[in-house]
Amino acid sequence: MKKKSLVLLLALLTVVVFTFAGCGGNNGGANKKSDYKVGFICLHDENSTYDKNFIDAANAACKELGVTPVIKTNIPEGQECYEAAEELVDGGCGIVFADSFGHEDYMIQAAKKFPKVQFCHSTGTKAHTEKLDNYHNAFASIYEGRYLAGVAAGMKLNEMIDAGKIKAKDAKIGYIGAFTYAEVISGYTSFFLGARSECPSATMEVTFTGSWYDETAEKEGANKLMNNGCVLISQHADSMGAPTACEKKGVPNVSYNGSTEKACPNTFIVSSRIDWTPYYKLAIQKAMDGKPLAEPDWTGTLKTKSVVLTDVNEKVAAKGTVDKIEKVKKDLEAGKVHVFDTSTFTVKGKKLDSYKADVDTDKDYKKDTEVIKDGYFHESEFRSAPYFDIQIDGIKLLDTKF
Repeated sequence: MKKKSLVLLLALLTVVVFTFAGCGGNNGGANKKSDYKVGFICLHDENSTYDKNFIDAANAACKELGVTPVIKTNIPEGQECYEAAEELVDGGCGIVFADSFGHEDYMIQAAKKFPKVQFCHSTGTKAHTEKLDNYHNAFASIYEGRYLAGVAAGMKLNEMIDAGKIKAKDAKIGYIGAFTYAEVISGYTSFFLGARSECPSATMEVTFTGSWYDETAEKEGANKLMNNGCVLISQHADSMGAPTACEKKGVPNVSYNGSTEKACPNTFIVSSRIDWTPYYKLAIQKAMDGKPLAEPDWTGTLKTKSVVLTDVNEKVAAKGTVDKIEKVKKDLEAGKVHVFDTSTFTVKGKKLDSYKADVDTDKDYKKDTEVIKDGYFHESEFRSAPYFDIQIDGIKLLDTKF
């Protein structure tokens, strides 16, 4: 009887051991997931508001998915990008992202060399013509966010006019841009149109720095614009140069890629940015599941929560700004308002009824696609990266060498 009991006990212990072994197998799957590596290539580091925005999204997406981010910073737009991509692949990354326009050719080079690894490039233009299964572009309709920020700027200009601080004819905006690329032109134009939707007398002056991140040049640019009589400053450049110059002179500022309220509490109004977290999560999950990204181009929107605004600094912003932004945002999402509505601007005094944009980006930059229909310019619909490159009336470029 004792021998029989011992046999039963051993059998029971065997069942328990195998049961726990099965649990261990499930945990092993989780461990494999946490061991999945995702590579990120950034032009600068967290000192750049642009790159910090990507880095924050990378960490957030990887944390939510339970995978490991491997982030390479300060990678120039040259062969160093390919070398960084190669190192990430050799380090076991199953998908690699890059964040700057000039990284594109080197990411394509890596995609051709490593066909089993997915490569995703933000702000690029060539995925839909390269037609590689493992190379993709992504961007977002940030022009909608800039338009909303422009609405806040226009309301601030109206407040200044009503208070007698400036006259309507002096409602001049200053803007610091990095380069004369379509991305920057689309950005400052959408911001200007948002401002003009509230303050019809607004005009704009734009200066360029020739760099995405140059704190000295951006500060000098802001000071030049303010000395020219610009009463509100915005930017498409990545340092704190312009915001700090505005804070020093007490000039209202709309920044980009994150709030500057802590450093500039008396001048910061609002900021727009792309939240890359939704795209990163989507692309990483598909790569982990072994599923292809269906489209070469992905465009995030207000609806996908890829285009976001910071909290409005109500200490500086005009009264009612929060409610107005929310109303216009709903109209944009519903298609009641279009940022580049051709009835809201002119080119050399005339309404624009037709325009061919360079969507396919060949070597000769040939205009290849009609982008105006239904009364508005269809930005970021034929490819994700912006292609609005029109100089509209009311905006004066102080320099164009970049």
